Amino acid sequence: MIGLEHYLTVAAALFVIGIFGLFLNRKNIIILLMSLELILLAVNINLVAFSSFTGDLVGQVFTLLVLTVAAAEAAIGLAILVCFFRNRGTIDVEDVNVMRG
Repeated sequence: MIGLEHYLTVAAALFVIGIFGLFLNRKNIIILLMSLELILLAVNINLVAFSSFTGDLVGQVFTLLVLTVAAAEAAIGLAILVCFFRNRGTIDVEDVNVMRG
């Protein structure tokens, strides 16, 4: 039987992979966005697991809200990335500082 601790273990593993992706990779914006999505997915797994464990639907409704915001964030982030690549010809994180001012 799959219990709450199994879901929490999977969510913790995804969260740690996402954190490592953010801290170890400072060159590629696409991998940074993917790591952020992994962190949000880990939070969603925790919300659904605790919601199911307590028998309340509030966590699952909040998960739908978080998924909606994450999808919008990914779409806007990729649109900005495409525009930046068209203007600069590269997507390196160091070159993003040029957008200031």
